[in-house]
Amino acid sequence: MNTDNKEYIIKVSCPARSGIVAAVTTFLADRGCYISEMSQYDDPQSTTFFTRCRFHVESGAYGLADLKGEFSQVAADFQMDWTLVSANEPVKTLLMVSKFDHCLDDLMYRLHKGEINIDITAVVSNHKDLRPMVEREGIRFIYLPVTKENKASQEQALLDIIKETGTELVVLARYMQILSDQLCRQLSGRAINIHHSFLPGFKGAKPYHQAHERGVKLIGATAHYVTSDLDEGPIIEQAVQPVDHTYSPEALVAVGRDTETVALARAVKLHVEHRVFLDGNKTVVFK
Repeated sequence: MNTDNKEYIIKVSCPARSGIVAAVTTFLADRGCYISEMSQYDDPQSTTFFTRCRFHVESGAYGLADLKGEFSQVAADFQMDWTLVSANEPVKTLLMVSKFDHCLDDLMYRLHKGEINIDITAVVSNHKDLRPMVEREGIRFIYLPVTKENKASQEQALLDIIKETGTELVVLARYMQILSDQLCRQLSGRAINIHHSFLPGFKGAKPYHQAHERGVKLIGATAHYVTSDLDEGPIIEQAVQPVDHTYSPEALVAVGRDTETVALARAVKLHVEHRVFLDGNKTVVFK
């Protein structure tokens, strides 16, 4: 049977104790649901249990609202932090960029190829350089220049755009502005950033040139959730490529672009497939 319209994902985290898996699977089975994918992990340090189930309604007329309403009692019994969503609904995603186009270009390409299930609500930038690229795709481009004097008002404008568009995920696709602590808190768990993995070793301008001077042997990139600690949020995905002494600074920059696009695309895909859980300052990722 065609189950596309009735496929769902449930994510659960809660204090570890016996009976959690049985409670979730029994709840679904009793409502005519078939579990097609299930992952679980018990973190011994935080004593937190995590599970993710993808399932479809095999028989009966249960819909998303029905399942949510009836699962709330199970969740209360186990003190669960949980979400239950449609598996095929695109995640409304706002992209933020500055002047570099490689991450933006890669995400739009993957979207066209059906690799990531997102709906781009807008592209916000503090520069106008990428406006033509964005508007060629029929995507709304919003120019929000940021200065020391207007930073607070522009961040409020960003929050207004997020609310207006129903944005669920914000992706900093090489957005070269530091977000305020207040904005980071408001976007906690729903904003992803990408940076080169030389940090904190090579901070400041031209990190790849600094890396060349030190003779690095690996080029890397890290995609992580945004926090008020610059580039130190919970890591979702990382990518590396080997290099050697023959690579010029320009060649290292090119390799860096590749690792950044790969790490960011993987992180976005994992997030929109609801495979990522926050676990303190780290993540649990079911691949």
